[in-house]
This record gives sequence, C-alpha cells and structure tokens, in this order.
Amino acid sequence: MKRRLLLAAATGSALMLGGCASQSIDQYRAEKPELDLQKYFNGTLDAYGVFTDRSGAVVKRFTVVMNCSWQGNEGVLDEDFTYSDGTTQKRIWRLTKLQDGKYTGTAGDVIGTAQGQARGNAFYWTYTLSLPVDGSVYEVRFDDWMYLMTDKVMLNKATMSKFGVKLGEVTLSFTKR
Repeated sequence: MKRRLLLAAATGSALMLGGCASQSIDQYRAEKPELDLQKYFNGTLDAYGVFTDRSGAVVKRFTVVMNCSWQGNEGVLDEDFTYSDGTTQKRIWRLTKLQDGKYTGTAGDVIGTAQGQARGNAFYWTYTLSLPVDGSVYEVRFDDWMYLMTDKVMLNKATMSKFGVKLGEVTLSFTKR
C-alpha cells in the first residue's frame, strides 16, 4: 500500500512539474516558413484579436492597423488599435535587431526594454506594459509567442500576468497586405 501511494505521489509530482515546463525558442529552429521580422513587419498589416480573462471569456475584441518600416537594423511598428467598445489607442514600437535573431524594443507604454528572439517560424517577445483599466494603471508582464503560418499570416498568443499570476490572454492574427 505504501509503495502504491509513493508511486502515485511521484507520478503526480512529475505530471505537475511537466505542466510547469515552458517552451524554448530553440525548439522552433527548423520550422518553416522562416520568420524574418524585417521582411514580415514591413509595409501595412491588419490584425484581429481578442483579450480573454482567466476563465477564457472574451473581455474585449479589437482590430489593429500597423504601418511598419525599417532603416537598417532599426524598425518602427506604428500600431492603431480600435476596440469593440469604440475606444482607440496608438502604440509605436521602436525595434532594434541584434545578433543571433535577438531584438530589443521600446514603446511609450512599455516599461523598460522589451526583449525578443526569433528562431525558425517563431518569435518570443517579453515586456512589461503600463495597462490602464477603469481609471487605474497596472504594470503587467506580457509573454508573446508569434508563429509565421504563411508569408502573409502570423498568429500571436500572449499571456498577461502580474506577480506570476496569469490575468488573461491575447490571441491575435496578423495579415500582411
């Protein structure tokens, strides 16, 4: 009986720890089509997204028009958001391409510097955002995973958290014009 309990506890612990494992950008190294951020985020893109809370309920829907350009290793992603409640928002990202597929970025509502890396068809991007909600502003962490599906379509899934607690997710589809 003790042996069964120990085996069950060990199996349960392994499953719980396995569930906590996170993906690595390197696991996408061989995936195609290969994502070239300077090529994909160049010109005009349309994006369609939803924000879901912890339960998975859609809290907000939005569209984005992005006008993107690069000068050497410096890029500008000018984003215009329109939300389902009629509100609008603008964010202008300034990206810098570094060595080994790495990128840094800044924006007016981003605290500090965003860090990212591309491998294969994927891009991992993490940053802290000042998020206004009902008259208050919260600093929340975003962990974005982007996956190039075709030369025109990219999917993005972002987890939003504070103090390590998941607050919700953003799911977004980009379409290059």
